[in-house]
Amino acid sequence: MKITICGSIAFIDEMEAAKRELEQFGHEVKLPPSEMTDAEGKAILSKDVYAIRKSSNTVDDWVWEKKTEAMKNHFDKVAWSDAILVLNHTKNNVAHYVGANTLLEMGLAFHQGKKIFLLNPIPEISYKEELLGMKPTVLNSDLSLIV
Repeated sequence: MKITICGSIAFIDEMEAAKRELEQFGHEVKLPPSEMTDAEGKAILSKDVYAIRKSSNTVDDWVWEKKTEAMKNHFDKVAWSDAILVLNHTKNNVAHYVGANTLLEMGLAFHQGKKIFLLNPIPEISYKEELLGMKPTVLNSDLSLIV
């Protein structure tokens, strides 16, 4: 199966580990890039771009161009895939966090008829109804259940 991993870039290390595990099961896997380029074209870790973005108070920063680029590229990966796997770990004191960008990716997958897998249960969050409406398969941390 072709699988795109979705979730907060804060979980990039976990995404890379999940990718390795899924590949051992024979799946082809894409995930967000672990590295990007900064305003001068130098390589920078995606986690560092995320931290800069979170601290930015301007709308014309180069980080927003990178955010736009990353979103479009990841939407292409979702379109390529047969399914998405959402890594919804605890973040910002929210168990099983699903952020806004991941919700958008899930919506795209849903609209395109892709399978949606959640690593952990659906979070108690204001848009829980939308998550439930997409009828994801909850894996309870067992990637071998992806079929």
